[in-house]
Amino acid sequence: MIRAQDLLLLAVTFSTITLAVLFPRFGNLFHAFPLYCLMALLFLSFLSIPLKSIWQVAQSSWLLVVYLLVVKMIVVPVSVYFLFHWLFPTHALAALLVSAISPGVVAPFFSEMLLANTSLVTVGMFAGSLLVPVTLPALVKVLAGHTIQLSFATMANILGMVVFVPFVLSEILKRSSPRLAERLIDKRFVVSLLLFAMTNFGVFSKYSVYFRQQPSMVWVAFLVTVVLAGIFFAAGIAFSWKLALPEQLAIIISLSQVNNVLVLVFSAQLFGPIEPMVAAMYSIMFFSLLVPIRGYQNWRLAKARVSRG
Repeated sequence: MIRAQDLLLLAVTFSTITLAVLFPRFGNLFHAFPLYCLMALLFLSFLSIPLKSIWQVAQSSWLLVVYLLVVKMIVVPVSVYFLFHWLFPTHALAALLVSAISPGVVAPFFSEMLLANTSLVTVGMFAGSLLVPVTLPALVKVLAGHTIQLSFATMANILGMVVFVPFVLSEILKRSSPRLAERLIDKRFVVSLLLFAMTNFGVFSKYSVYFRQQPSMVWVAFLVTVVLAGIFFAAGIAFSWKLALPEQLAIIISLSQVNNVLVLVFSAQLFGPIEPMVAAMYSIMFFSLLVPIRGYQNWRLAKARVSRG
């Protein structure tokens, strides 16, 4: 059964997206906020994740981490690209960019909500962020024949700022003021809702003109993201079928909760309107996937109770 927190998160998400489209001038105030909001969200997630548990996963489950990265960074993106190149070639590059990006920095937040193996999600997010400046340009060049004119140093700097700065700051706070860290952890859901709202205002206000003047383009991009979300969800289940539920949920979350805001940032500079539009519209799927993932979790738990009974 979907929970009250899930419903509140979805309500905030869809209401702020709608308001950003209807009142873009207000949303323009938040254009510079999305990356900083992601940093703040990851900072809040790191506060509740012990560094020891991250190291334990990295050391004891490194084969599972490698497996996750191969599936996330190579197998799924290549499969998605060829599927779209065959069925819908105009959006094949956009589908590749979204599927080949690293796990999103908000993935640990969703992992904690869904009681998944958050340490595994976090290690996958860290490692994927280190790999994506190499793997993403290589896949785009080999498969799509495009050269991403965004230097390795630029991508690495962006990812370093978004991922590693919050990690360092969270560790400093936990050591210097554990009481303040605990207070922030207690309030993180409310603060996270505010950060999600600001991110949605900043992202969708930029594309309000497309909603008004080219709605067909928006609907096509939305349908593409629905297909992508379905692929990521199904692939997450298929590639983790024999794992325990917390690890399986971690795989599903890592595949489906992608860093689409980063794709939005650089694709808007390098490609036409299709690629950033698909990246922006994936934000809707990013939150909507909470429902089927929660449903799958409930099904697995009910199945386990029946088998024990």
